[in-house]
Amino acid sequence: TLCSVLLPVLVTLWCSAQRSRRQLLIRDIFRGSKHDWRYTDLFGQPSYCCVCAQPVLRGAFCRCCGRRAGEACLKRAERRFPCKEAVGRARGHHWIRGNVPLCSHCRACGQQCGTQPKLCDYRCVWCQQTVHDECMQTSLKNEECTFGEFRDLIIPPYYLSAINQMRKDKRTDYEKIVPYCRKHWMPIIVLANTRSGNNMGETLLGEFKILLNPVQVFDLSKIAPAKALQLCTLLPCNAVRVLVCGGDGTVGWVLDAIDEMKIKGQERFIPQVAILPLGTGNDLSNTLGWGAGYAGEVPVEQILRNVMEADGIKLDRWKVQVTNKGYYNLRKPKVFTMNNYFSIGPDALMALNFHAHREKTPSLFSSRIINKAVYFFYGTKDCLVQECKDLNKKVELELDGERIELPNLEGIIVLNIGYWGGGCRLWEGMGDEPYPLARHDDGLLEVVGVYGSFHCAQIQVKLANPVRLGQAHTVRLILKSSKMPMQVDGEPWAQGPCTVTITHKTHALMLYHSGEQTDDDASSLSEQEHVREQTDEDV
Repeated sequence: TLCSVLLPVLVTLWCSAQRSRRQLLIRDIFRGSKHDWRYTDLFGQPSYCCVCAQPVLRGAFCRCCGRRAGEACLKRAERRFPCKEAVGRARGHHWIRGNVPLCSHCRACGQQCGTQPKLCDYRCVWCQQTVHDECMQTSLKNEECTFGEFRDLIIPPYYLSAINQMRKDKRTDYEKIVPYCRKHWMPIIVLANTRSGNNMGETLLGEFKILLNPVQVFDLSKIAPAKALQLCTLLPCNAVRVLVCGGDGTVGWVLDAIDEMKIKGQERFIPQVAILPLGTGNDLSNTLGWGAGYAGEVPVEQILRNVMEADGIKLDRWKVQVTNKGYYNLRKPKVFTMNNYFSIGPDALMALNFHAHREKTPSLFSSRIINKAVYFFYGTKDCLVQECKDLNKKVELELDGERIELPNLEGIIVLNIGYWGGGCRLWEGMGDEPYPLARHDDGLLEVVGVYGSFHCAQIQVKLANPVRLGQAHTVRLILKSSKMPMQVDGEPWAQGPCTVTITHKTHALMLYHSGEQTDDDASSLSEQEHVREQTDEDV
């Protein structure tokens, strides 16, 4: 029994030590490298070393050009092969040999590439076209690259080279060098948070760097959004699109950086924002048609197509000012920017407990399923303890200056968007009583109440409706006594007596994807049509 327990532990420790030793050796090679090498213990598909042409199971791959090499050949691969050139004057194809996608076809003969079990065939790192060894001709090697399907999204290296020259000459008329002489060029900037939700950001960074110019792809764990978005000032006005890969908190972080651009007088460079949902709730992403969560089920190529086809819309952004009462009134008021919702009560308590637990042990919260399980645990706990009961005796609510009489509630939620709590349409609810759809661009807030954590769970599974308290342009909430949990867009805190005032701040330019429609969306649209029919009959 002792051997059966100790043997697997010893083998695991030995393998971990060997892997750590290999990574330290390879890290020395990677330092100062012209490639963006990443080490892997096992390649996800049959791979061949770009140096010795032998099959390899583990080694390193470049996240920019896609080359793969075994451990023994890494130094030679680094010296021998150039990487994808982010800035330069070359306009021709950049061909690399071997490890082409299995589903690709030869540009010359139309036959499938990559079918032979050896290092063969060529792929252009810009246009992604593939060519057989025997079909490769001198004319193809010297041909100008068109940058393929995503040429409207790619920032060509020769464009950035020309920009650098213009900056040296102190010229700013960048519109004169728009590539391809295209009218619909919409360069994209990808901002990925590698710490969001299910930790898919690292993989997505590599996939986007393969398809785009590596200059366009940023890791938000290494560079702030405000700095990354300065690339917009080198691109045509009102043409840039930004894809944020992360949760709703990451989206809010990027939108705050865009507001800073407005303060700096860079309004004409403001980009439109699309979302690839990697967080836990992803309610803003769901509202804008980008889905409730991404787990790799859609190819990156399709994501880029969706961004190109998306329509521009506006999103209301709100100012939440929290002014303390009594002795604490001497402190400066807290000011937040709200995109999704503000709440006080059980859902804010769950968010506060979750946040405190994640701050202590962040490594445990690397999965969307685990995150939702922790939320469920704290929600179940609050059902028994009821820490937020008698909220109606502790707070006063005013909508556009009119005081609202509150029933016996435990929580109040102020909504800007249609979805809440990880995919629930809170304002429309369910049942025979139709309600108009909550909009994110009408300058109105929807205010609802909940009876407790169990009531929140019933709303999630469509067994109950919230208490609709009304719509307003300005919301004022006065906490008279006690300490209560509050949250703004998932950022929770415990708050003493105070006055919370929510007013309209600005609009954000977003992208709406209408390609997919959830069942909730379809039912909500049918309800809206029913309301219109009733209105027409009344008229």
